[in-house]
Amino acid sequence: MAKSTVQRPRGTQDVIPSESHKWQTIEKVCRETAEQFGFKEIRTPTFEDTGLFIRSVGDTTDVVQKEMYTVTAKGDSEFTLKPEGTAGVIRAMLENGILNEGVPQKLFYITPCFRHEKPQAGRLREFHQFGCEMIGPSSPSADAEVIALAKGVIERLGIKDVTLHLNSIGCPKCRAKYHQALKEYFSDRKEELCHTCQERLDKNPMRILDCKSPICSDIAKGAPVILDYLCEDCDEHFKKLQKILSDMEIEFVIDTKIVRGLDYYTKTVFEFITNSIGAQGTVLGGGRYDGLVETLGGQPTPALGFGSGIERLLLTMESSGSEFIEKNTCDLYIASLGENAKSYAASLAPVLRDEGFYVEYDLMDRGLKAQMKYANKIDAKFTLVLGDNELESKQARLRQMDTGEETEITLDDKFCGRFQEVLMCYMIDDAPIFIDDDLSFKD
Repeated sequence: MAKSTVQRPRGTQDVIPSESHKWQTIEKVCRETAEQFGFKEIRTPTFEDTGLFIRSVGDTTDVVQKEMYTVTAKGDSEFTLKPEGTAGVIRAMLENGILNEGVPQKLFYITPCFRHEKPQAGRLREFHQFGCEMIGPSSPSADAEVIALAKGVIERLGIKDVTLHLNSIGCPKCRAKYHQALKEYFSDRKEELCHTCQERLDKNPMRILDCKSPICSDIAKGAPVILDYLCEDCDEHFKKLQKILSDMEIEFVIDTKIVRGLDYYTKTVFEFITNSIGAQGTVLGGGRYDGLVETLGGQPTPALGFGSGIERLLLTMESSGSEFIEKNTCDLYIASLGENAKSYAASLAPVLRDEGFYVEYDLMDRGLKAQMKYANKIDAKFTLVLGDNELESKQARLRQMDTGEETEITLDDKFCGRFQEVLMCYMIDDAPIFIDDDLSFKD
């Protein structure tokens, strides 16, 4: 078959039918786990006012400086395809008065996001993010709850060899002292820093710690550590969080290199990191952003959350040998010979579908051999062959495709019930089924 002359854009991917069950597995686990923790789904627009991300993410971040897809249309303001999910959720919460319903507010989302960066394994220009946000609590127990939710998702997806890395980046009060210490440290080697980090040195020196340049990363190894500059409140919060996680038997390591890539984070930051997918080992990350609600126009309100790329989760699951839900395959394919049989198949299929069965029948006017070949291609569990003789006698042959076993089945108003018995036995036993003409089952 000829290929399309138009190719998908670089940094995007197609999720074809043979792969969609893997995505459904991740979405199902994420959704169900979040709901068990009391989180409810929110859906926000694919694009937002550009100012939302400049104010929330930060104008010194790589996301704002290099990676945003910004668009305009005649007569409209400037909009940006959302590069992450949190800012839009907070904007929607404030605009729709959700905080008036009481706190904590616990929201989750599964949404497409867009960043213009170099495509690589698990990192695309259009990617999909699962995220959870909790608005209202300031206690370290809320941090532990969000981390427990993240850990639950990872474990239920069957992802192995994952370590929780934990850090605190303090509040604006103690970070001011830390920024000064960083400026003094990096100023001595300013000329060695990349051009972007030279600009960051005055505006937000913590961003240098997150730079991907090998030279900047090497210089940053000797930089001052944020934990040495925490104020009393931030230090106490971080110590309490560690105790709660230990009491919950959630293992972690302190990693002072973690600062996260977005400016809105405060106090707790964390990442779940695996060694199974190479250098890009973070499968989920998040933390506190106690100033974001106020930054976007609301009253000062503590908040925290996390996000994870679904593509990254999928890649890690495959590396871990995780199991996916089974593909939804055809329960019954009706093979027909002759016009009367085709009409009967077309009338029988919707009756079976109304009972919840996945049913297909011939739409291509194929011969019987070609129809059976197609039934194999779609992994049909059973086939039913209909011709003039079967319609006249009201008896047809029901074939179990994986064994070739056949049995007679009556074509009457009890057909649906009989087929359901056969299918249930097939699904439970997952073994060859032998059926007497009266549809009783035997070993």
